[in-house]
Amino acid sequence: MFILLGGIAVLIVTVAVFIYLLPRGGKVYRLADTEYEPYVGVAFCSATALGLTMTLSAILDMMS
Repeated sequence: MFILLGGIAVLIVTVAVFIYLLPRGGKVYRLADTEYEPYVGVAFCSATALGLTMTLSAILDMMS
């Protein structure tokens, strides 16, 4: 159960940070066009994969 809640929490935090970094008012986020921009994309993909893996693992564990 702890892994399920952790996975959901990771997904919620990832979505919240993604929404926070979306461009608004004609401004882009401050890491755009920098050397760190690719790492932000990798971090979002990794966090999404981690959250989904934790959630699915917990669900499968509860089913068996």
